[in-house]
Amino acid sequence: MAAMSWKEILLLTGLVVGCYWNSLLCGFAFDDVSAILDNKDLRPSTSLYNLFRNDFWGTPMTEERSHKSYRPFTVLTFRLNYLFSELSAASYHLLNVVLHAVVCVLFLRVCRLFLDKTSSLVAALLFAVHPIHTEAVSGVVGRAELLSSIFLLAAFLAYTKSTGADHSIVWAPIALTVVLVAAATLCKEQGITVVGICCVHEVFVAQGFTLPMLLDTLRRVLQGKDGFPYAVLQTLLKLIVLVISTLLLVIIRVQVIQSQLPVFTRFDNPAAVSPTPTRQLTFNYLLSVNAWLLLNPSELCCDWTMGTIPLVESLLDLRNLATLVFYTFLGLLVYHSLRYRHSSAKSVIMALSFIVLPFIPASNLFFPVGFVVAERVLYVPSMGFCVLVAHGFKIVSHKGHLKKISWLIIGVLLTTHAMKTFNRNWDWESEYTLFTSALKVNKNNAKLWNNVGHALENQNNYAKALQYFLQATRVQPDDIGAHMNVGRTYKNLNKSKEAEEAYLLAKSLMPQVIPGKKYATRVAPNHLNVYINLANLIRANESRLEEADQLYRQAISMRPDFKQAYISRGELLLKMNKLTEARDAYLRALELDPTNADLWYNLAIVNIEMKDPSEALKNFNHALELNPRHKLALFNSALLMQESGEPKFWPEANRRFLIYVEEEPDDANGYFNLGMLAMDANENAAAERWMRKAISLQAGFRSALFNLALLYSQSKREMDALPALDELLRHHPEHIKGLILKGDILMNHKKDTSGAKACFERILRMDPTNVQGKHNLCVVYFEERDLPRAERCLEETLALAPNEEYVRRHLSIVRSKMAAMSAAGQPLTSAGGATISAKEEKQKRVKGGAEDVAEVEEEGRGADAVLKGAGKEKNVRKSPTERGGVGIEQSESLDSSQSDKRTKGKSTKEIKDIEKKRAAALKRLEEIERILSGD
Repeated sequence: MAAMSWKEILLLTGLVVGCYWNSLLCGFAFDDVSAILDNKDLRPSTSLYNLFRNDFWGTPMTEERSHKSYRPFTVLTFRLNYLFSELSAASYHLLNVVLHAVVCVLFLRVCRLFLDKTSSLVAALLFAVHPIHTEAVSGVVGRAELLSSIFLLAAFLAYTKSTGADHSIVWAPIALTVVLVAAATLCKEQGITVVGICCVHEVFVAQGFTLPMLLDTLRRVLQGKDGFPYAVLQTLLKLIVLVISTLLLVIIRVQVIQSQLPVFTRFDNPAAVSPTPTRQLTFNYLLSVNAWLLLNPSELCCDWTMGTIPLVESLLDLRNLATLVFYTFLGLLVYHSLRYRHSSAKSVIMALSFIVLPFIPASNLFFPVGFVVAERVLYVPSMGFCVLVAHGFKIVSHKGHLKKISWLIIGVLLTTHAMKTFNRNWDWESEYTLFTSALKVNKNNAKLWNNVGHALENQNNYAKALQYFLQATRVQPDDIGAHMNVGRTYKNLNKSKEAEEAYLLAKSLMPQVIPGKKYATRVAPNHLNVYINLANLIRANESRLEEADQLYRQAISMRPDFKQAYISRGELLLKMNKLTEARDAYLRALELDPTNADLWYNLAIVNIEMKDPSEALKNFNHALELNPRHKLALFNSALLMQESGEPKFWPEANRRFLIYVEEEPDDANGYFNLGMLAMDANENAAAERWMRKAISLQAGFRSALFNLALLYSQSKREMDALPALDELLRHHPEHIKGLILKGDILMNHKKDTSGAKACFERILRMDPTNVQGKHNLCVVYFEERDLPRAERCLEETLALAPNEEYVRRHLSIVRSKMAAMSAAGQPLTSAGGATISAKEEKQKRVKGGAEDVAEVEEEGRGADAVLKGAGKEKNVRKSPTERGGVGIEQSESLDSSQSDKRTKGKSTKEIKDIEKKRAAALKRLEEIERILSGD
């Protein structure tokens, strides 16, 4: 056996890089979305233990919807990728290319066991560039094939060292083989088939037996003429150890999947549910299809399910000839390899073992799988195919007159395959390019039309997506998923009637419930989502809430463990104000999935609605224990702490808001709430910084602009408040609190009575019954010394608010002043203030009458700000989404309706501040009344 040189390793590596470097420019496509983007097991916040209890897609193995694909080692490499680069697709593709290069080098090492130096290099080069591998290398989920192949080849190489120089058994390599087989199986299930390859190598290569020799030995033993030769006994002992180890692995694997096969539908694999002989004819024909893909990989397709390959329903179908040719050729190869002992036979038998044995789990011959044809499962079988081609090249090249032609053919083959592989990689650039390329190969697969629609849907191109979804329903009229896609797209296009019709059509295609027969075994679990989608659609109509609830309950009756139905029903019950039932729905969902942070979050929202903030905070904390960076739980729990009025909670609330803005750096809401916390803590500099950050991210952020202005006003920086108020009123001209605050600053600090008057008059044009605006306008009239108008204004204000004592008292003061001025013969109205006496002007300068009256109006009402109604504006609670706390929907406005979400309590400090303001205001009121009542 010739050793590998560094030149050969570099040649293989360079060829792999040359063929696959453009895959680094590809994103996540097809199954990558479920395995990478949607798989929580990749996140560092998820326990490593979950990798060993969940399937490849992050679904618990105990759940019926699980695909039962148990590949924790592969998921672990995804997690390492995430640790270094999170969801940067390039790093995932880079590692796949590296792993493919490692497989190529190991494969060259294996080929050297039964091929000469040149032929083995040809086999490895062909394997490196074969276009059938693009799905395994350019598709990130294909890493399962790559990792499994590495351990498979390593296990085989280890086993070949289990025979000593004196033909004795060396047990260390066998033990290592068992460990490597287990590792290969934990990367992908087909890894266990290397045991069969080792058995074939041991019997027909290492021991040199042929089938006639084995049969003759067995006949002599049975006739009692001879015992088993020592070499045979040694072989049997080694094989027994391997087989027992394999059986243990199989038993463990069966236990992991709870002795259940995954649920597939006829759409995934139509032949699997077809009657005899259609099922057998089709599955055998598929063997020739796979062989043809290895021979001629010109038309590759990412999905071969549904109607891609029509069923072979009759013996008269001409495609049966392809099956016959395949078995004839395979039979001749088997006959040749098992009958003779020469090196050619050994090469062929090993090639066949690499082709046949790893393909058996995906062949559908012994148990159905969830696909018709899958190019990535040909990754290991292609090794055997490459060995056959290289062996054929060796035979032909040794014939002198064909040597140059054989080299030319190999050169052309390597070149064309490399070009095809490079170009095929571009198809994996995005989901849209991948599925549109597949439609060029096959237009009879409704799933491909659906997937192009999904890609367009992700680009918000709903109108064009609808065309593809409708075409899917025409290609496969009974495809429930296609009709569901049509309904969802109509909903996105705001065509509720058409959406409902599509959902009802999908619902009509669902199998009817048969008493005593388990429903979930006859339908894909995701098809039950038609009830959820239809209910979510009609519940937008308040008059159909009960009808929506009935749909949720129907889904639950079909599958009592249907978690999403409980989640969606909980949302509906919350909307119907059936809080106890909503809580019970979420609790039931938590029984099914206690590690779901979104469920704990939604339960906390129900607790808030039930006026139980302590329980809500406890459940928010549960969610954060499971997912410390759960954005909505961080936001709402911090808001709840802030609202509690307890300063002891403020540091933790601040910490959570800081984490939230790390997760959502472009969300102005987080910075706004940090500013509110800083205002509560009297940290004015920090409050100003956070408010300005919020405003920079969201122009016209109403609450942030107003509270920034309020902060300046409270900090005696009234002139700085005016630009913020101007911007606020430019975006929100109806903002009454902003107008009141601006009017106060203009009147009391800029002495701009006309500007203040314009603000208050603007308020009354929008709301003639606004007591605050009306009263402050009266104050303006008083400042202008238009006492009759001030009197009429206060009378009108008193009519609006007859129970407001401060209005009544101010009216009394004005009337007293008018009476005093009349008695003194002074005019009751000044012309622009020109007749105000020097004494009154002095008193005004000293006491600032209008300011004090305005403050009395606010302080006497116990408000939180400078003028009546100009209190802090708060944030609204982020609510659970209609899909049950997935955590993608956020509040559209953060400026109003907070009262129905926030608690009402004020902190002790706030209450003391208000009492101090009240006392000061009452003192100023006494002074004003004394001044106004004076002569």
